[in-house]
Amino acid sequence: MQTVLYDGSFEGWLCAVFDVYDYQWSDADIVSQGRFLGNIFDRVHEARMDARHSTRLWKGLQRKLSADGLQQVYRCFLSEIGGIENTLLRFVQYVFSNEAAVEEDFSHPAVLTVTQVARKVWREQHRMEAFVRFQKTADGLFFALIEPDYDVLPLIVKHFESRYADQRWVIYDGRRRYGLHYDGQQTHTVEIQFSGDVGAGKDLAAVYDSGEAIYQLLWQQYFRSVNIPARKNTKLQLQHMPKRYWKYLVEQQPPAR
Repeated sequence: MQTVLYDGSFEGWLCAVFDVYDYQWSDADIVSQGRFLGNIFDRVHEARMDARHSTRLWKGLQRKLSADGLQQVYRCFLSEIGGIENTLLRFVQYVFSNEAAVEEDFSHPAVLTVTQVARKVWREQHRMEAFVRFQKTADGLFFALIEPDYDVLPLIVKHFESRYADQRWVIYDGRRRYGLHYDGQQTHTVEIQFSGDVGAGKDLAAVYDSGEAIYQLLWQQYFRSVNIPARKNTKLQLQHMPKRYWKYLVEQQPPAR
């Protein structure tokens, strides 16, 4: 077995796949450097990080796949599911080995898995777009904490750039310890070092704007006033919004102090 290490990025994975083809390995195992535990008997190769290689492979996929098919590959990679790099490798090999389009050939296990996983990531993407709640800090920055099942920050950036173009904001992934910062013109990937009093970004009450607690209280009062207890349907609510997202909703929290 030929182990191929890459840096964990999508471009790095493309370079790893390029090397599999370039060196004509038939038994490759692509592994992120952050997850590699070492081995004794297998050969280890570090993928050559070359933008020409990743671009060439991606252009090759563009000729074989539809726009939806390309997006499925990217979403599937962002799932971070163990071994997904090799599922995608088998998918790519199947795509290139057939003249006809194969992205709907669900009889092939890699095609089926890529489709199913990409759909899960798509659902998580849209949940984040719907359920992210910003809270204003004292310096006028709007901050939102999320902990999605999959790494969907790269997928939601355009939505929030368009919707909140007139504000400065940060969406921080507490599980993966990085975020997106929009400065009013551009969005940058950031890592944040939180002080101990804000609990790794999960308790920002100390840095809220003075009016934030008032707005949260008003929203909670409005929510209670329009809510009709007799029509409460918890089962339906859970179908539309799983309970793990409730902790990020203002109406489910005590107001900031």
